[in-house]
Formats: sequence, structure tokens, C-alpha cells
Amino acid sequence: MGYGVTATDFQLRAPTILVVDDDASLRLLCRVNLELDGYNVLEARSVADAEEAVAAGTVDLFLLDVHVGADDGLALMRSLRAREHGAPVVLFTGSAILDPQTIAEADGIVPKPFRLDQLLDVVRRLAPHM
Repeated sequence: MGYGVTATDFQLRAPTILVVDDDASLRLLCRVNLELDGYNVLEARSVADAEEAVAAGTVDLFLLDVHVGADDGLALMRSLRAREHGAPVVLFTGSAILDPQTIAEADGIVPKPFRLDQLLDVVRRLAPHM
């Protein structure tokens, strides 16, 4: 006896992660491994590209370089917070010394270079599969 509910009644989707970094190889590494883990992945090579991706659709988690080329990733994080976007922000940092306030603002920090298990642990904690 059924309950009148079918699988098509539920709109299940994998979380969408936006990787914002000017390093194409790092974006590729993240995209391939996160897609293999079941996530949808968007890429942005600049803050302007990231803003376009945010305007175009749903982003459930940001992986954001502190220095996106000449752009300031921290300014993007603060802009997202000011707009009450609500999605967690994980910062990538290779050389920047982050002050305690910035560390408190971010939902996670992934130091560069990183191991894939470090990245996946943070992502799985902040954007569990829906």
C-alpha cells in the first residue's frame, strides 16, 4: 500500500560549491574531486566572476582564495555576509597571516598547499549532501 508520494515529489539536489581562485589548476583539482564526491561545482577566477555566479543561481558553499589575483577575497566574503547570503565561506590561504577577526568571520580555513582529505572534511562538514 502506497502513501501517494513518489520520488519525483521531492526535489533532491547536490549542494553547489563555488570555487573562487585565480589558479586554474587549483580550481580544476577542487572541481574534479568535489564532483567525484557528489557535489555540483562552479568555478570563478575573479571576484567579478564570483559575483556573476552568485547572481545567476544558488551557491551553498564558497571556497574562496584570500587573494584572488589582484582582487580581495576577504572583501567578497564580507560583502556576502553584509547581503546575508547565508552560505558558509571557507578561505584558502597560502601566504596570508589572518587576523583573529577574519578567522572568526570565516566558517573554515584551508591552508595552501592542502591535502584533499582536509578539503573534503571541511566541505562535508559545512555542505552535507541534501
